[in-house]
Amino acid sequence: MTVSRRRANGALVALSVAAFTFVTTEVLPIGLLTVMADDLGRSDAQIGLLVTGYAAVVVLASIPLTRLTGHVPRRQLITVTLAVFVVAVLVSTVAANYWVLLAARLAIALAQALFWSVVASTATGLFPPEVRGRAVARLSVGASLSPVLGVPLGTWIGQQAGWRVAFLVMAAVGLATCVAVAVLVPTVVPAEGGAARGTAPDARRYAILVVACAVGVAGSLTAYTYVTPFLLDVSGFTPAALGPLLLVSGAAGVAGTLTVGRFLDRSPWGALVVPLTVTVAALLTLYTLGAARVAAVAAVALTVMAYAAFAAAVQNRTLQVAPGSTDLAGAGSSTAFNVGIAVGSLLGGGLIQTAGVRSVALAGAALAAAALALLLAEPPLTRSARRSRLRAGLDLPGEPVAELGRRG
Repeated sequence: MTVSRRRANGALVALSVAAFTFVTTEVLPIGLLTVMADDLGRSDAQIGLLVTGYAAVVVLASIPLTRLTGHVPRRQLITVTLAVFVVAVLVSTVAANYWVLLAARLAIALAQALFWSVVASTATGLFPPEVRGRAVARLSVGASLSPVLGVPLGTWIGQQAGWRVAFLVMAAVGLATCVAVAVLVPTVVPAEGGAARGTAPDARRYAILVVACAVGVAGSLTAYTYVTPFLLDVSGFTPAALGPLLLVSGAAGVAGTLTVGRFLDRSPWGALVVPLTVTVAALLTLYTLGAARVAAVAAVALTVMAYAAFAAAVQNRTLQVAPGSTDLAGAGSSTAFNVGIAVGSLLGGGLIQTAGVRSVALAGAALAAAALALLLAEPPLTRSARRSRLRAGLDLPGEPVAELGRRG
């Protein structure tokens, strides 16, 4: 199906806003922890379960739901996920008790699990192969804006008018996005989509990518989940300074997404390796020089920038090396992300209790280095291999011969 440039760009914006909406809603309880706990008569840990349980559902449901809905046209599927999101968020705003709220949150998580599995292939399928990396980066901007705009604004609304009002605003944004997706995204049967199959299918490379993704994300989150106590206890910042500092790091994440978008089509492998290298260097700097405020702020900002760039690069590479359906491959990488988030958070929490808060930076650097080693060990895709794939009818857009001579 031919899609005009204007419609494709409009659909991409709608999908990016949808990503922003899902990510903001997922983590908003963290910013409203005390407000929600007081209103519902629950502990901070129980409110925290609204986020932890959410992530667990995404991990468990991504692949099964993607298999179950493999025949459904993507416009209808994403529209339904957003409709479920709106209804479940509205239920959460009127929840009379904690358990109704938890059930609503888990329903949102099911919708998000499916959304993240199919959104990248849907978005990139609207564009020609040579610019799909840039499309992935623009899609990722929505998620990157969440910590900069969505969570701070939602937290402020919740503190001023109550947490239910904050979620009501998210439901309104979700409804508008649902309508936009229904109007702008074309109806395409999944098997016929422009990005339905990997452009360079390779089961081994995909397996390496998924493992490196989980390990690399765990490295970043081991440190960043506990960046607040690090900045307070090691760097010596006051609580009043944390808001602006986290805003700076969030802006760095947006910058990372926009920057990597320029390289995803030209050097997809390099777009994975460079962010991990930066992560290792930044976290080692945080560990050794974290007591110096300027160094700490720079290291945290670089960590977030690299994490955002790595996330976009993983999505892009998944669409290339997916050994079968890109939707199922996307479900696998989404699962890997959430496993990495969970492992990183748990590992960091344990280290704080046993080795002190500085140790999270060193452990995070070690995990990021392990992920980097996995990617560096990946055998190069030679020119002869590329020619054999071309003879088999497999085009490799976005991977110039100069790049293929180094790495696949």
